Order: sequence, then structure tokens, then C-alpha cells
Amino acid sequence: MKNIRLKDLPSFVRTTDENDIMLNFKIHETDRAPRASAVIMNTFDPFEQEALDALSSMLPRMYTIGPLMLLADQIKDDNLKSIGSNLWKEELGCVEWLNSKKPNSVVYVNYGSITIMTPHQLVEFGWGLANSEKPFLWIIRPDLVGGNSAIVPSEFITKTKDRGMLASWCHQEQILKHPSIGCFLTHSGWNSMLESVCCGVPMISWPFFAEQLTNCRYCCVQWGIGMEIDNNVQREEVEKLVRELMDGEKGKELKKAMEWKIKAENTTKPSGSSYQNLDKLISEVLLAGNV
Repeated sequence: MKNIRLKDLPSFVRTTDENDIMLNFKIHETDRAPRASAVIMNTFDPFEQEALDALSSMLPRMYTIGPLMLLADQIKDDNLKSIGSNLWKEELGCVEWLNSKKPNSVVYVNYGSITIMTPHQLVEFGWGLANSEKPFLWIIRPDLVGGNSAIVPSEFITKTKDRGMLASWCHQEQILKHPSIGCFLTHSGWNSMLESVCCGVPMISWPFFAEQLTNCRYCCVQWGIGMEIDNNVQREEVEKLVRELMDGEKGKELKKAMEWKIKAENTTKPSGSSYQNLDKLISEVLLAGNV
């Protein structure tokens, strides 16, 4: 992993405590991985080629079969629509609201299912979003603020009522596919990252913990599809980043997101590496009884 810094590594392994539970769990699982019948990864070869090449010498059977979202979209079975992984109930009306907005004009904000922030961070971020003067769809879970209800100031609601929508949860894939979305402000969890790539949407990344920090580094430096918010979030910085991505020169550079979308789609076509790897996984491991 070229030019990786200590602060870019997953938070669970950045410790000097040799008795740390998560660190020892990771070491234990890493030791076990080479003995597995298969190691399955929700990624695609061009996205992480160098790391995958390095891992291939350590893991006997490694199958990259992502992005799973694009493979799942190819399954035409209405019975599967009831199966999902949402931890929250989706709020209706988000798509209808987006339908009234211009193409590539809306900032979509969602910090995932479990990430939490402080009341101060919520307020600073909210005012940065308001001051950017861009239309936005902001997903605010009831438990987004640790130990408190996630409540934005009434002044914020008044200022943004004509161009902002607040919702408790949404169908993220559906939202990212919508033509009015121009930017995704995200915690950079892996699922959110891949979904954004599959939809060709550039990101503003505010990572909190776990692998989000590594994902952010790759998103902003390696893949060139995002910009990072400093952890000590300030409203001025949020406003500046949103404006730059939506209107500025840096934002134009992040159109690489569409290039990665095409590459992801190509890997999940019948001739693509992920599609073929899924076939191999089924024949070499599952049907062959090697599990």
C-alpha cells in the first residue's frame, strides 16, 4: 500500500496495547485466512490491483466478486426484493423530492447505520451545509448524535426549508442513482464507497473509525474521486469543500468517478473478472465440496 500513513490504517489496529481485544482478533483471523477454502472479497481487480497482487501470494484461493451491487442488479427475481440489509426503516418521499431538482445539483449526506457524532459536530456540519447554498438531502438517524437526540437548530430549518430535505433513512442505492445527485458526503464505509463508485458520484469523505480511514485515503489520493473533511469539522471548511466539489476546478477533476463506474460495470459483465470469479467460486469451492 504505497504512501500509506499510520493515521490511514484502520483504527482497530492503531494501538500499542498488545492485549487489545480487536487487535488480537485481527491477528487471529489473519493467521487463519490462508487455511480457508476461499477468501471472498467485495471489490474488483482494477480498483485495488496492487494490494490484491500482494495478497494473492498469501491466500491460496482468493475471489474478488464485487461490486456485489452490480451483480445483484442482474438477478431478475421479484421474490428477492424483500431481502435487504438496512438497519433502519426507509422514509418515503426522498425520490419524489429529488425529482424536482436539476441534474447534478443535490448534495446527498449520509453517515451510515452506526457512525455517531457529537452535538457540536452536528451543528458545525449543518451550518456548513446551509451556508454552501446548495440543495441537499440529509439523512439524520435518530441516534446519529451519541447520547443525545439528533436535533438541528430551528434557525437551520428556517434558512434551508426551500432547498433542503431531512429524512431518517432512505434507499441509498436508489438515491445515488438519481440524476439530480451531484455529490455524496459520506463516512466512507466500504458499502457506501462502492455504491457511490457504481453510480459515478464523487465524494466528500469524513471518516470516523475502522476501515473508513483507509477507504478515505484511497478515495482522495489513489482513486481521485473524493475530498476529505478534517476530523475537527468547521462550518467554513464544510462550506468550502461543498462549493469546490460542486462548482470548482477540483470538482471537475473528480469526474474520474464516472471512469471508475465504467470499470466496475465492465468487471461485472459476463466477460469481466468479477463475473468470472463468481463462476469459479461456485464451481471450484461450493459445487466441488471444498468448503
